[in-house]
Parts: sequence; C-alpha cells; structure tokens
Amino acid sequence: MAEFTAEVFQNPYLGPGGTDLHAIVTITAQGVEGTSPEAAEIILVDTSGSMTGPALEAAKHAAQVAVDQIADGTWFAIVSGSHVAQRTFPYPNARLAMVPMEPGARAEAKRAISGMRAQGGTAMSTWLALADELFATVPQATRRHAVLLTDGRNESEPRARLSEVVARCAGRFQCDARGVGSHWQVDELREIATALLGTVDLIASPQEIAADFEQLVRASMARGVAAADLRVWTPAGGQVLFVRQVAPTLDDLTYRRTPVDPLTGAYPTGSWADESRDYHVAVRLPSKPVGSEQLGARVQLAVDGEVVVSGLVKALWSDDDALTAPINDEVAHYTGQTELAAVIQEGLAAKAAGDEATATTRLGRAVLLAKETGNDEATSRLRRVVDIEDEELGTVRLRREVDRLDEMALDTGSTKTTRVRR
Repeated sequence: MAEFTAEVFQNPYLGPGGTDLHAIVTITAQGVEGTSPEAAEIILVDTSGSMTGPALEAAKHAAQVAVDQIADGTWFAIVSGSHVAQRTFPYPNARLAMVPMEPGARAEAKRAISGMRAQGGTAMSTWLALADELFATVPQATRRHAVLLTDGRNESEPRARLSEVVARCAGRFQCDARGVGSHWQVDELREIATALLGTVDLIASPQEIAADFEQLVRASMARGVAAADLRVWTPAGGQVLFVRQVAPTLDDLTYRRTPVDPLTGAYPTGSWADESRDYHVAVRLPSKPVGSEQLGARVQLAVDGEVVVSGLVKALWSDDDALTAPINDEVAHYTGQTELAAVIQEGLAAKAAGDEATATTRLGRAVLLAKETGNDEATSRLRRVVDIEDEELGTVRLRREVDRLDEMALDTGSTKTTRVRR
C-alpha cells in the first residue's frame, strides 16, 4: 500500500517587520511500486534523414530494448518521426491505435521497429501531436508516458508551432526527451521536457541509447501513482512567491498553479514511484507584532483529489537576532543550487553569443556555487569548459578549444541537483 511522509525544514523566525518565509518540504513515497494504475507508453524515434547509418541502427536497437521493459498489459505504440509522424506499431492499418503488451505484440513490435528507415526533415510537433492522439484512444490508461529521441534541430517547422503543441500536450502525458550526438538544441528538448514534467539529457554516442532507454522505461513502469498535485494553502492576505521542485532535479512549478479554493493552489508533480523529492516553497505574509505566531503555509500532496500527506510552514516574529538571522541549511543549499543552474545557462548563452566577459563572470560564479553546495558533478563538467584558477573565489578562464558535447553536457546537467547532506 502506498504511503507518503512529509518533512519541513525552515527557520520559522521573522524579525520585526519580516514578511517572507522559505521552507524546504521533503515528500517521500513508499510502497508505490506494484500498485500501478492502467498505463500507456509510447516510444518516439527520430527517423529523419540525419539519422541515416549507425545512429538509426542504435536507435532501433534501443527501441527494441525499451519494448522489452514495457510490462504486460501496458498499452503501447511506437512512432517514427521526421517532418511528419507515422505510427510504426501498431501497423497503420491496424484496428487499434494502441495495443496492450503481450508476448505476441512484443515480438511484432520489434519486427516493425527493425523496418524503420531514415528520411525527411525534423518537425517534433507532429511527433507529440500524434502521441497525444494515440493516448486519447485509451482513456482508461491514467498513467501516460513517452520517450522522445532526436539527433537534430527542429528545422522543418517554426519554433512557435512546437511551442503551441507542447502547451496543448501539457497535463495530458509526461515525456522524457533525449538528444543523441551534438547537433540537437538543448533549449528545444528542455522546453518539451519541462512542460511535460519529464527530464532532458544528452546521450553522447549512439551506443549509449539502449541503456538510457532501458532505464527510462523501467522507471516509468515503476511509477504506481499516475499523478499527484502539490497543494499550497496560505492564510488570508498571504501570497505564494514561488513553488519549485529542487531535487532530484530543478523544475519551477510556480506558473502552473491551478486554484483549488480561494486560499489554495495546486501544482502538478506528475507520476510517482518509491522516491523522495524536495520542494522549495516561499510565501509572503502580512507582518505581525513581535511575539506573534501564525501558520504561514500548509503544503500537501493530493492523489486523485485526496490529500495523502501534509506539512506545516510556521511563522514566529521575534526581535532576537540569534533566532532570526540564521538561514536554514536546506534552504541555503537549494537556493545555491537554483542559482547554479541559472548562471550555467546564462554563461553558456553568453559564450555562444560571443560575450566572453559575461560568460567568464557567470561561469566563474557557477564554479564558486558548485564548490559551496558540494556539487562535484557540476564542478567536473565545468572543468571541461573553463580553466579554474581559484575554485574558492570562482576565478576562471574560458577554454579556447571546447568540445560541443562537453558544453551540452554542462547545459543539460545544470538542472540536476545534489541532495542536502542531513
């Protein structure tokens, strides 16, 4: 049986005139695996002309590996994408748009995948639109997940068209996006993954696709809760400043709020397996006299509209600096991690635009933040892009020769955080 727990980490003390509260809320799910609702899975494979050769052969093998991970009874489909999207399996003339997984369907899907051919351009909006249409044919499948793989830019359509379709798909299914090689655009796949509550990552070489696909689909099959909302209540006069997932990856949920009642907003968190996630919640309250106490926020997780766990964010006004001055360790850690992601992305954008001064400043700041927050992986990725002269001060020099894959690894990895040490 699924069980959820919540822990709140904060400094509840506000000084005279203080208004802003920050808290890290850790929500942990256990016993979720094995309680899975009816599920649907779609594999979206780039079959544009640029995939000709080893990349397509590796992608076909990876799709077949992914098919092996899809649990029996799961509705599934395979889509090949170029400047148009086509259903590879079930075959285009099949009566059903998606079929439940069973040994015969698994074998036939692999055979269909082996026949994929590379041709045409790249228009990812058509891939996502077809996935949305396919998922709509199985309304009984409440847990819907897709894996998207590409090796190139979305060159066959306007960016606005992709954004339009991505926005339409938000809330209908989740999607993890992967780019293989060095010729795809990180911001394009990040837009897809962020809106569809998935992850974006780099697969450096075609030989690594299969292992990544295996892990992604296996993780999808383990998610026994189809969808959950983080609910944040604030008292009358209160205001939510932001709500962010800060671990295991960064995801700003603030602008995805939907009202539950006049004092409560709901923020989508997608599906859950047995796991733990951290959320940074910031609220602003009307100031109260020293000595006052107030419930500043109630943070809850709701599954199928039912609250399964709650955490309380408290406010106490004091004129004792020893109480009000300290910043909670968890809040400080994730504030630094959020800034780290921002300065990495800003630094790489400046570097691409030829603004070396800004790039040096921002990436130097990234080195300092990575050191302060103990993010050794970020430091390692930064070393491939800059020469670090003083890690403690964040003094760096841009490297003249940088492999584009190293820059892309730094960019895609910027939203991966390290958990606070407790």
